[in-house]
Amino acid sequence: MNPTRIAIIDDEQPARARMRELLGDCASEFPHVIAGEAANGFDGLQLVSEGGTDLALVDIHMPGMSGIEFARHALVLERPPVVIFVTAHDQYAVQAFEVNAVDYLLKPVRAARLLAALKKSGGAQLPREVLERIDPNPRHYFSVAERGRVTLVPVAEVLFLKAELKYVTVRTRAREFLLEESLSQLEGEFADVFVRIHRNCLVARKLIRSVERGSSEEGEAGWSVLLEGWEEKLPVSRRQWPSLKELLKA
Repeated sequence: MNPTRIAIIDDEQPARARMRELLGDCASEFPHVIAGEAANGFDGLQLVSEGGTDLALVDIHMPGMSGIEFARHALVLERPPVVIFVTAHDQYAVQAFEVNAVDYLLKPVRAARLLAALKKSGGAQLPREVLERIDPNPRHYFSVAERGRVTLVPVAEVLFLKAELKYVTVRTRAREFLLEESLSQLEGEFADVFVRIHRNCLVARKLIRSVERGSSEEGEAGWSVLLEGWEEKLPVSRRQWPSLKELLKA
């Protein structure tokens, strides 16, 4: 059996060095090689995108991107690594893990506890739904699989989201991306960021510049939204017009 390739992702260098030592103590009972280290979730995603990582030991509290968000983004990879979370004493996080039956390591990590987690890890990734329950806060980025890598799209740069067959098109000023997520799920997660104007379209609340009256298409309200930095008019449905009108009054 080939040794397990392990990545260590933690923003504190002493913590990464300590984890290497602990893994060394476990080597006789859990053969492995270190696939690499990363000091944040962004570099961690690049590391695991390069392939060859079977398992990642990921600190939860990292600046810019939490370990939970890292795990959600890693799921878009063809072969995402198994993730074992590491956390300092945080009662809320501990309770969230225990309620969802997710294994975790509590700092300071002990070799025996690490070995038990490694042996228990198996080969199954945590489902997205479980990660969402552990941390229901909205993501800061959308993750898109492109040519075997993870491309991160900042939520703050998105103009609108539009459902297209089984995909959702994410549109920024620069280009568009395709997500394999449902528009309804995205609407629930980002209720404070986007507003629905049509059954197939969410737009960024802060970028609504104006609404215009136009020729009514069948089933439409006869209104269109204009977004800052975007020339295309986006139609508003009859069903969504009342709620959009109330939003604009606020």
